[in-house]
Amino acid sequence: MKLKDLGERRVIQIIRRRLDGRGRGDVRLGIGDDTAVVRGPKNLLLTKDLLVEDYDFRPALCPPRLLGRKALNVNLSDIAAMGGRPLHALLGLALPVETDAKWLLAFLDGFRGAARAAGVSLVGGDISEARKIMISVTVTGEAETFVRRSGARAGDLVFVSGTLGDAAAGLRIIEKAGRPGKDRIAGPLLRKFLDPAPRLELGALLARRKLAAAMIDVSDGLSVDLAHICEESGAGAEIDLARVPLSAALRRFAEDPLPLALDGGEDFELLFTVRPRNAARVRKLAGRFKLTEIGRITAGKRIMAVDAAGRKRPLKIRGYEHFR
Repeated sequence: MKLKDLGERRVIQIIRRRLDGRGRGDVRLGIGDDTAVVRGPKNLLLTKDLLVEDYDFRPALCPPRLLGRKALNVNLSDIAAMGGRPLHALLGLALPVETDAKWLLAFLDGFRGAARAAGVSLVGGDISEARKIMISVTVTGEAETFVRRSGARAGDLVFVSGTLGDAAAGLRIIEKAGRPGKDRIAGPLLRKFLDPAPRLELGALLARRKLAAAMIDVSDGLSVDLAHICEESGAGAEIDLARVPLSAALRRFAEDPLPLALDGGEDFELLFTVRPRNAARVRKLAGRFKLTEIGRITAGKRIMAVDAAGRKRPLKIRGYEHFR
């Protein structure tokens, strides 16, 4: 059987079964969440992300400075999803011999800028020669209280930060134009794809005040990432389609923007569930962090979409998945 026959989620399940690291007494949380958690003076968070040329990015479409920022920020988004504070980073780079040194310097400038903004120290890594660019970033963080994906319960309310679908629209604009471009109308969509911002302050606050019962960052698409929460929590959900937050730029770009918001991915917003007793406290944060209540967690394991007329249908899981 080939990996293309399994799909990303089943490949991860195989790795999880074969390489479960819970044998050590200091491992509190292993494979299956946004980060691992290791016991220490505080809970130590560990996460890694891999970007591969022609699969995760194309150099001609991604300015190197912004790619450097994004390479770190997608990892910082995982730390945010656990409610943690980032500490250290390790950078692995595999580069073709014909790579221009200016490209490397611009990439490193972007990486350094993102690290300084988040208070992260680059403490090591590795470099190698390869036929295509590969970027591997490991980030450590800490949290006194961390939020898992598996904490959702029936009756919880579902919230998301920011707006969804902008990054997917930005990617479509770049692919159509063959370059990033400087379209004033498309600017917000391009920025969301090329230069995502991790929601570190929001994630830390939700964890510290114990407001989020379960949380994940929206990296593969709302439908897929909600499915991760439901799968890990043994629950279902209902999502009100009319409440899914869409930006004015996305509404101008797409005649039907909802599929981009549900399945587009790479928004790196936070999706989280809230116990009803904490809902009022979270709603008070809505203006500060642009939070939207989009649904509820249900008993059972079905994930349903509810339209404006109240009609329910199964929500199709169509976000990005490797090996598909």
